[in-house]
Amino acid sequence: MSNLILILAAQILLFTAVASAGDFAKEMNPKRFHKKEKLTHLRVYWHDIVSGQNPTAIMIQKAVSNSSTSFGSITMMDNALTSDVPVNSTVVGQAQGFYAGAAQRELGFLMAMNFAFKTGKYNGSTITILGRNTVFSKVREMPVVGGSGVFRLARGYVEARTKWFDPKTGDATVEYNCYVLHY
Repeated sequence: MSNLILILAAQILLFTAVASAGDFAKEMNPKRFHKKEKLTHLRVYWHDIVSGQNPTAIMIQKAVSNSSTSFGSITMMDNALTSDVPVNSTVVGQAQGFYAGAAQRELGFLMAMNFAFKTGKYNGSTITILGRNTVFSKVREMPVVGGSGVFRLARGYVEARTKWFDPKTGDATVEYNCYVLHY
């Protein structure tokens, strides 16, 4: 009888240990946020400077061939986001991430970047953009896949429009209209 009690006690302890190992996650009630979802529109200008002595974007992997599509290239960036088209306009944040040549038959990039805001009520907040950018298209749309700070649980999209491009240097200014749902 005592062996049976020991076996049952051991099984109960083992079951309790296994059951408690799954306590690292639990479902939550979304109403706990007590906030309404908001839609915010942000317009910023993204300055990609690849030339000169202080570039904001640096190619870290050249294209796999000498094609005009940049297929296989990878460029890291820490680009200024400004409130207006001129590069010396008020800086409101940084676009930090990379773009990679992902298309073999056209100039198309995979964009993965955070817009990290530095001013006003968005100071310290980010939105994360991940998507396809065919740079010769008049308007490119990419999804907002997340965010932090004010933009916690963000989702939405951005529209990119090239405002200025220098074919000699590769420098560009792109208008980003961001439509972000967040709490």
